[in-house]
Amino acid sequence: MSDLIRHGSGSAGILPCMDILKKTAALSETVLAALTDVPFPSIDADRPVDLLTRCPASGVTPLHESFALAQRAGVGQVHIKDERRRMGLGSFKALGAAYVIARDAEAGLAQGRTYVTASAGNHGLSVAAGALAFGARAVVYLADTVPEGFADRLRGFGAEVVRQGAIYEEAMAGAAQAAKDNDWALLSDSSWPDYFDRPHTLMEGYLVLMQEAVAQMPETPTHIFLQAGVGGLAAACAAHARLAWGDATRIVVVEPDAAPALFASIKAGTPQVTTGPESKMGRLDCKEPSLIALKGLARDADDFMLISEDDGATGSAACADAGYPTTPSGGAGFAGLLAARADPDVLGLTPASRVLVILSEQAS
Repeated sequence: MSDLIRHGSGSAGILPCMDILKKTAALSETVLAALTDVPFPSIDADRPVDLLTRCPASGVTPLHESFALAQRAGVGQVHIKDERRRMGLGSFKALGAAYVIARDAEAGLAQGRTYVTASAGNHGLSVAAGALAFGARAVVYLADTVPEGFADRLRGFGAEVVRQGAIYEEAMAGAAQAAKDNDWALLSDSSWPDYFDRPHTLMEGYLVLMQEAVAQMPETPTHIFLQAGVGGLAAACAAHARLAWGDATRIVVVEPDAAPALFASIKAGTPQVTTGPESKMGRLDCKEPSLIALKGLARDADDFMLISEDDGATGSAACADAGYPTTPSGGAGFAGLLAARADPDVLGLTPASRVLVILSEQAS
């Protein structure tokens, strides 16, 4: 799949010799027509803010300006929304599943309930922490590629860990079957036909970080680079950015070339299941998009780009050198900005550009 989409001929918005897809109105309309029964992402940031501020570990995460990273990228400003310590869980994912369980608790539905999910990383921690906080039980399915150290972190929050499959999608299939067999609540951070309610609520939780960033930014950014796996973070942030800043900000979605699910789906005009090797950007190594996220990004994003494994490693190393250690997944937005330096005109980058990126998780 990556070979197919990497070497464009210039048709359908593909820029030749670049791993960048410039979304056109025609591409957007085709995708939206294919997803008529799928809801758009929520734009109601006030609802999760009201609930999450009641959590003991809640708190606004910082926005940093890094002159070193701006110089490295050849732009005027780089602002970093730093999610590495969000609610003590180490990533933005703390805002998602735990918020869904908190909503259930508010309705009297969480106590004694079993929530089951699959996770490539931090989503599972949010499920486990939310279940622990509200008297529920968590069962988390992990693919064999997820490190045992992460499984131990989940167990530390009281979760039961089940290993299944070689890739995230196989673990997700196991979780879905377990939910059906045991009458458990499936709490995925992705969405597919007939499974929209919980992921829609979960993505609403992610709006909190972008609402904070909008309030913290000294000026409207000219660009936002948003890393994506199934696309929930990117779609929520893009939706709120459009609400706050309109068309003044260019929104670029960044994926590993080993897992180009959103890129391929936008290019094809319909959701795609992609194939590829295992990516070291493990939190982004998702081969199939969330349908809610795909619909939102078909409306709100401007560009979709793929980065290599080397690009991801370079981006995280640059973040560490500047004093912001993270993983290749956590720094993939900045890695996309660095990769775009090869032809900055393609994305309209200049020495005066003001760029916002999200540092989505702490270093392993």
